[in-house]
Amino acid sequence: GLSSFYTFYLIDKFGLSVQSAQVHLFVFLLASALGTLVGGPLGDRIGRKPVIWFSILGVAPFALLLPHANLFWTTALTIVIGLVFSSAFSAILVYAQELMPGQVGMVSGLFFGFAFGMGGLGAAALGLLADHTSIDFVYRAIAYLPLLGIVAALLPRGRSR
Repeated sequence: GLSSFYTFYLIDKFGLSVQSAQVHLFVFLLASALGTLVGGPLGDRIGRKPVIWFSILGVAPFALLLPHANLFWTTALTIVIGLVFSSAFSAILVYAQELMPGQVGMVSGLFFGFAFGMGGLGAAALGLLADHTSIDFVYRAIAYLPLLGIVAALLPRGRSR
């Protein structure tokens, strides 16, 4: 929801031009890419589950603040959200591969297919919700989604390294 509607949110809430909103989106996506690069080695060092926990639940306070922030703090918060949330990407993939050794291709295909497929369906549903309410309402609602990360407690124990 954040990456799909960020440009529209900035235009609607702060009156930014399309070009300016796109620059903010670029900064968010750059932070997300950096988070992905940092998350892999971090998962190797401290373990996959702590990175997953930190990534999912760690963004919750920042996401909850986002709908109430001015433009400066919105940009700062989305940088932190991008860095933290994306840090689990490689940890989740490797964690799943460790749970199913010998099935690396299947796990990777399922991970990418499911993740991007659900992201597309979620974006469509959020777009429909925004059409019936407002983009601001959608951002206030999705701010609570990181709290669902508590289900990470149900993750099975990974293989010992």
